[in-house]
Amino acid sequence: MLLFDAHLDLSMNALEWNRDLRSSLQDINEREYGMTDKPDRGNAVISLDELRKGNIGIVVATQIARYVEKNSTIPGWHSPEQAWAQTQGQLAYYKALETLGELSPIRNWSELQAHLTYWNNSQEPKKKIGYILSLEGADSIITVDHLDIAYNYGLRALGPAHYGPGRYAQGTNATGGLGENGRALLTRMKQLGIILDATHLCDESFWEAMEHYDGPVWASHHNCRALVDHNRQFTDEQFKELIRRGAVIGMPLDAWMMVPNWVRGVSTPQNMQVSLNTMIDHLDHICQIAGNTNHVGLGTDLDGGFGTEQCPYDIQSIADLQKIPDLLSKRGYSANDIEKICHKNWIGFLEKSWK
Repeated sequence: MLLFDAHLDLSMNALEWNRDLRSSLQDINEREYGMTDKPDRGNAVISLDELRKGNIGIVVATQIARYVEKNSTIPGWHSPEQAWAQTQGQLAYYKALETLGELSPIRNWSELQAHLTYWNNSQEPKKKIGYILSLEGADSIITVDHLDIAYNYGLRALGPAHYGPGRYAQGTNATGGLGENGRALLTRMKQLGIILDATHLCDESFWEAMEHYDGPVWASHHNCRALVDHNRQFTDEQFKELIRRGAVIGMPLDAWMMVPNWVRGVSTPQNMQVSLNTMIDHLDHICQIAGNTNHVGLGTDLDGGFGTEQCPYDIQSIADLQKIPDLLSKRGYSANDIEKICHKNWIGFLEKSWK
């Protein structure tokens, strides 16, 4: 089954975790043995070869660099210019992988069609993985004019906020609306056709964005507040609005967002019984709200600052996502439903948005 993963921080892993994604997963984790600077050292689940093994032929690959004000307790860069420079380094990494024949950019409908044909027919042992470029958090957009620069180098989706207060919107654990700068950003996004990623928007910023922006919107990696009561998750009313807008919502696999009462550094996927079936609980909740399977997909966020210590216990490699079709079938989903969840919903969304 072809899989489409709508949220992977590949360049962050390469540049901030110093992981060579062309290496084997075993080599990546062995190299980190004994390191303690990150909580997930030695627990990675992603390499480019593991993506291929899992038939994950299309990904939404991110740039990410947060700006933080003085005395902030959230890690980030101390100026928008530094954050912009970090995203440009991340872009350079993706371009280097393109040159090496590892990745292939997808920026429009014709490129997506061409990649699907290539992926389904190529006999190459190392097929090029198609990637759509996204920006998680808009802090690095120095001015709204920089959005044009980003669009020209391939940016096609943008989430205005990440964690905490932002320059254009307020994110997880923050409160407040968009403000003038945020509204100006959304206006230019609509003009350029950049997809609004509603992920991480706090409640006030979410509803203001929905009121102000009438272009294509998705939520690349978001779970359900009805199952895990935290502002990082969306309420049923927010899901209803996204469904009304024709959005697709990707299911993330960060354990603390999957079950209540997770304690970082204490809880384990095993003792909290977090599995891929837990993800399907969230997916099924959204399907019940929608009355169909047209608005859900995968947006795993794997290796997004966590690894096997904080993801479903039945994931040792991202290739294990291939367990999902069988699990969905056992939960009563039809073959057509499973195809939609695994890739067709995202592809259909992009067809409507880009054609």
